[in-house]
Amino acid sequence: MPLILLIVALVALRGLEVWRFADLSWWYIVGLMVLAFIWFEFIEKMLGLDKKKEHDRHDQRRADRVRKTLDKRR
Repeated sequence: MPLILLIVALVALRGLEVWRFADLSWWYIVGLMVLAFIWFEFIEKMLGLDKKKEHDRHDQRRADRVRKTLDKRR
């Protein structure tokens, strides 16, 4: 996510021609976009980070369900 925020900030600064970012080549920004694409499409899946997030959500839903059931019994 920080990579996406960096890309958005660079596009805005370059587009508005702020300070030294006015001379920044668009190729640097496009390169970061390609890096973000590769990260989210391939590397994150290879490392299993996308599944880890889903497992965490599932565990949280399960814990909420258990807590709600225990609260009803009291």
